[in-house]
Amino acid sequence: MKILKMELFKMSTKRKEQSEVEILEKQENQFELVLFNDDVNTFDFVIDSLISVCEHTDEQAHQCTLIVHYKGKCVVKTGELSDLKPRCSKLLELGLSAEII
Repeated sequence: MKILKMELFKMSTKRKEQSEVEILEKQENQFELVLFNDDVNTFDFVIDSLISVCEHTDEQAHQCTLIVHYKGKCVVKTGELSDLKPRCSKLLELGLSAEII
């Protein structure tokens, strides 16, 4: 009976470790789209831009805009580089300051 319990423990530990590795691998492939504060664009314009470009809800866009205003920058989207590049380009075209890290 003890041997069986040990084997089950080893198997469940191995599965847990494998799951943790898979999660870490997924997170390593994630990039961040960062929006920076400026003295040019209005709150409403930034909010509308985040809703349009980053597919934020109204509440998310408001919160990010406030963070950018008070902290100087905010991660507005996380994901794969292929998804973030066109979003970053669009924000830049709109006159906002953004970069992918």
